[in-house]
Amino acid sequence: MNAPIVSFNHVGKSFAVNGFELEAIREFNLDIAEGEFVAIVGSSGCGKSTLLRLLVGLDTEFRGQISVDGKAVSGIGGERGIVFQEHRLFPWLTVADNIGLGLVNEPLSGAQKQQRIKDFIELVGLSDFTQAYPHQLSGGMAQRVAIARGLVASPRILLLDEPFGALDALTRQQMQDELLAIRERAKITTILVTHDVEEAIFLADRVVVMEPRPGRIKQVVDIALPHPRQRSSYDFHQLREELLHELTSDDHYQPSAPVQIRDLPLMFIAC
Repeated sequence: MNAPIVSFNHVGKSFAVNGFELEAIREFNLDIAEGEFVAIVGSSGCGKSTLLRLLVGLDTEFRGQISVDGKAVSGIGGERGIVFQEHRLFPWLTVADNIGLGLVNEPLSGAQKQQRIKDFIELVGLSDFTQAYPHQLSGGMAQRVAIARGLVASPRILLLDEPFGALDALTRQQMQDELLAIRERAKITTILVTHDVEEAIFLADRVVVMEPRPGRIKQVVDIALPHPRQRSSYDFHQLREELLHELTSDDHYQPSAPVQIRDLPLMFIAC
């Protein structure tokens, strides 16, 4: 078996809040293979987004070890790109210029940067909007720009922190389809944080179910459904119910017995 591209080993994280230590993550252990799509799901406050911040290098104070290609993560690196829930585009910059920000620290010539920007604008299907400004874009288009900015430096790992959470339901589904197409073309390892079980099943190869604070793994579920996945299929529905059960119940959960109701009064239906 090939060595994992990402490894979390006994990772823990605490925050100082009002003079007390608040434990956010406890003993998180996970290996992620190159090219894999992993979704992390859990309720608010279970440490999902904190894990991404630790992996991308935005927070370096934690217990345990996080490694990429066997090397400990000690800060931000070009092999990791991240996309947040808010697109965070600069309103005074065009689509091309916003994407180009992802290349600020890359050792490329001006011509090489322009070609890279052009390639990734095409990758996310925005060739007609190269010189558009963020206010001229729909929410889904702006998020595609953010994804292109996360990919333009050709990271090996793309981290997505609830990237479609602010979108309406229809645009969200369209962007999920787009993300699968982009990932297929870019062949990139992807880690998605979401609270949406259906989104996780639709996109991921594996789903990591988190326990509430302190965040820790409750279960890792393999998603063996073939692509394209049908949200209305029986197997999809069964997986959704199983994961929702894992998220909303404890280990001692027992379904309540059906209640039989007798002697109900007759109801008259008005015509």
